Amino acid sequence: MQSHDKTLDYALLGLLALLWGSSYIFTKVAVAEIPPVTLIALRVAGAALFLGLVLRIRGKRLPRGWRLWGRLGLQAFFNSIGAWTVLAWGQQHVEAGLASVLNSTSPIFVFLFTALFTREALGGRKLVGALLGLGGVVLIVGVEALAGLGESVAGQLACLVGAMLYAGAALYGRNFARVGALQTALGTMIWATLVLVPLAFVVEAPLSLRPSLTALVATLILAVSCTGLALLVYFRLVRTLGPLGVASQSYLRAGIGVLLGVAVLGERLSLPVVLGLCAAIAGVWMMNGGPRRAVVSAPGAG
Repeated sequence: MQSHDKTLDYALLGLLALLWGSSYIFTKVAVAEIPPVTLIALRVAGAALFLGLVLRIRGKRLPRGWRLWGRLGLQAFFNSIGAWTVLAWGQQHVEAGLASVLNSTSPIFVFLFTALFTREALGGRKLVGALLGLGGVVLIVGVEALAGLGESVAGQLACLVGAMLYAGAALYGRNFARVGALQTALGTMIWATLVLVPLAFVVEAPLSLRPSLTALVATLILAVSCTGLALLVYFRLVRTLGPLGVASQSYLRAGIGVLLGVAVLGERLSLPVVLGLCAAIAGVWMMNGGPRRAVVSAPGAG
């Protein structure tokens, strides 16, 4: 067992929320010219190339063993192949605000899955934090977004399934503590590339596209920063903060989106949004707070 100060972990959690929160902006720019499946395929393939370059520079090797690669394939299904596919489909049938709320429920599912399938006791404080953070997201997005609950049920269920898969990714990701963040991230992106690139050619026509430089730059940022770099941070935090801790960034993402709107678009903050930001931050703190030292179960190789 090894302990370390949580300060860096909190900073990385904020960075992860920023990287994934900003991905919505770049996705909106790119998807205007690149179909969704092709965009996701380019995103994961670019991330795989970036992570492979990092692996080579650091003089490391990919893990070996069919059993391990099978587990990496399941991890890839949880946090990219399956989750992104059902969310992309669900968001076509659900208003953006409600989709954001439903997609932010992954910490609740982490808590439920932990209670159902493991013997780990998370405690009432973390449950309150999870509920408080979700309430903060509702305030940030707008309570009126909940008015659509019960309509387009299939789309809403798809958004919830995506959140459940993200929760499964956070929990299952603990199995790779000894593999290392870099090798785990690259392994999952190799799997995602092998599945999504052929799928793009089946359902769309990637070679016929003529995207602008703006769309290509947005796609590159999505691949390198919002996927490759984000996954390096993600798998490190799974090991240090744990599944519930790393899942809590979904509450921060909504706040990041609002703050980016203020900084980039000159939008104004309303009182409910400010209260929502405070509730989301408080919820994340309750889910991750406590002693300033965290226990790390394995040193990792990443």
